[in-house]
Amino acid sequence: MDELVARKISEPPGVAAWRNTAAEAAAGDGDALELVELFFFAYRDFVGDADRLLENYGFGRAHHRVLHFVNRRPGLTIAALLDILRITKQSLNRVLKQLLEAGFVEARAGVVDRRQRLLYPTPKGATLARDLAALQSARFRKVMDELPPAARGAASKFLFAMIDAGERERVRAHLACAQAAGAAT
Repeated sequence: MDELVARKISEPPGVAAWRNTAAEAAAGDGDALELVELFFFAYRDFVGDADRLLENYGFGRAHHRVLHFVNRRPGLTIAALLDILRITKQSLNRVLKQLLEAGFVEARAGVVDRRQRLLYPTPKGATLARDLAALQSARFRKVMDELPPAARGAASKFLFAMIDAGERERVRAHLACAQAAGAAT
């Protein structure tokens, strides 16, 4: 049995229709396909800066994401973190356990509901989160400085538009909470 036939037999329902639609869209839109590739390369380099620092701690990108959001929103619940990251509880538990054991994050009982676990960065965790953010912010500042002023706002609008329409209000709310938490510290 050739590879194409084997793949079609094992595909979940709807995948073939999706593949045909995606292939037609890609074939007819070279500009979008080029943006997709640029996005991959930009993401590779953007996370590469942080990856090199994380290697010193034996951490990866999942650790970075958890530490970033815990640092941006101290007191974040595990449920809220799962909602932001859209990962399984099992995936989070593995990464969170390592961050807790290494002393980068601490979990405290909720004030109202003692069963609730609220996540906070430790001083060591906050320092690492700031160092990682500084690397990535420096890359953004460098790029923004190279762009004309009108393009700076367009970059934010473009990235926001990349978020699923149904999620944009939740992201706005998250950004407002993170900004408020940052102003409070």
